[in-house]
Amino acid sequence: MSEAAAVVRASRPNFLILAPLCAGLGIATAWHQGAQPELLDIILVLLGAVLAHAAVNLFNEHQDFVSGLDLITRRTPFSGGSGALPDVPSAAKGVLLAAMGTLGLVMAIGVYFLWQNGMPMLVVGITGVLLILTYTRWITRSPLLCLLAPGVGFGPVMVIGTVVALGARVDGTAMVVSLISLLMASELLLINQIPDAEADRMIGRRHLVITRGPVVAARLVAALLAGSYLSLLAASLMGLLPTGTALALLPAPLALWISITLPRTVGRPERLNVILGTNVAVLLATLALLVIGLSL
Repeated sequence: MSEAAAVVRASRPNFLILAPLCAGLGIATAWHQGAQPELLDIILVLLGAVLAHAAVNLFNEHQDFVSGLDLITRRTPFSGGSGALPDVPSAAKGVLLAAMGTLGLVMAIGVYFLWQNGMPMLVVGITGVLLILTYTRWITRSPLLCLLAPGVGFGPVMVIGTVVALGARVDGTAMVVSLISLLMASELLLINQIPDAEADRMIGRRHLVITRGPVVAARLVAALLAGSYLSLLAASLMGLLPTGTALALLPAPLALWISITLPRTVGRPERLNVILGTNVAVLLATLALLVIGLSL
């Protein structure tokens, strides 16, 4: 594998679909409000979301390689990093440069929207940049922050940030949609930490799987999934979400299966991989159906 290919692999392109889905929720919310954003602004919002996600992944890959975590972790298709730098160690500098470059592009896009929309974008932008720069090195040392940070990044920062960037209102619909994204993104990162817990503990991380154990973490996964779908249902009944968003409840039975099965399989890697894969499918399907429901 070439160094350039290793850099691309370190961005974890297979997982970058989450960012445009979350930004898509913001776009759909703006449309639902009757806003008519320019095509250029929509493209820049989606590009900025993907680049921000890639920047997080690249910084994470570089720091995990430098810390030695990459050499002791057991990789799965859904956790443990890409393995790009252990395979091509000489690409480490390229990965770091790519991380800084993508972050620079995100900040440039942010400056454009700051010029268009003023101070609200500055708050969102600073929060997003701080999450990107501090997640792997510092946030992963605090169980509560480690749980909330991914959700804040993919929820309020991306969803509400998109709404503000497109000149729409931060109304009840936007708040509920960002809450659902927050809960589901935090759940995704939490469940994916279960197979990494021992390796993470060895290099000093302190997320909830380490401090409270995998069974407690599995129960919290169930609570976050339940909170996501209950928030969606309650908001629909209250009129904060249009009727079409009920489509996003379709994956709920699989989420219930994950919640029931996960506590019994945390120590069985083969079964756990099935649950991790199903969980990714549930999350992406729920968010995609929510985008569709808001756009109808």
